[in-house]
Amino acid sequence: MGRGKVQLKRIEDKSSRQVTFSKRKGGLMKKARELGVLCDVEVALMIFSDQGRLYEFSSAESLGNILERYRRHVEEEIAVRRSSELEKTHHADCPGLQMGARPLEMIQRYLEEQNIQEKTLIELTHLEIELDVMLRQTRFRKTQLMIEAIKAHYEEEKQLREEKTLMEEEMVAMMSENHVLRLELEPNNARAPPLQETLLNLF
Repeated sequence: MGRGKVQLKRIEDKSSRQVTFSKRKGGLMKKARELGVLCDVEVALMIFSDQGRLYEFSSAESLGNILERYRRHVEEEIAVRRSSELEKTHHADCPGLQMGARPLEMIQRYLEEQNIQEKTLIELTHLEIELDVMLRQTRFRKTQLMIEAIKAHYEEEKQLREEKTLMEEEMVAMMSENHVLRLELEPNNARAPPLQETLLNLF
């Protein structure tokens, strides 16, 4: 017979709970270490016991490095979402911005709306991240347009080369046809037959 489904619930007995915690904690730490080594990933693990004691594991040099990376990642995601929402709002409220307004004017207006003089250090940090995201998006779009322009120029040059080659082939064919036609139109007595030339040479 198969094993029945184990119902997960709090272990009431304190001693049994402590033993289970110790075993499960050790197994979890081991799995985290194996995951970091086998898959070459950064793993951070923090456990607070019921007594408030901290147990931690980090596959990197320190747990703080992974937590800092996590913090930056979360802030960048928030900044990207806010930037996307602000962009939609600006396009809805200020149609002129999407009709060719200069980037400097857009940033200036954005900063004025943010009222940076009254921002705290944390708010200014978030604002800096948002501006950095906007700058990266601008650079990415610029690079994309440059690649598209270079590709279009290359395709145009390729088409011109193919057309030039085709015209040269047509001109060679036409010249060959004209040469054959001229030979066919020349009179039959343009040149004396070989026998007549031989008789003339005798006199």
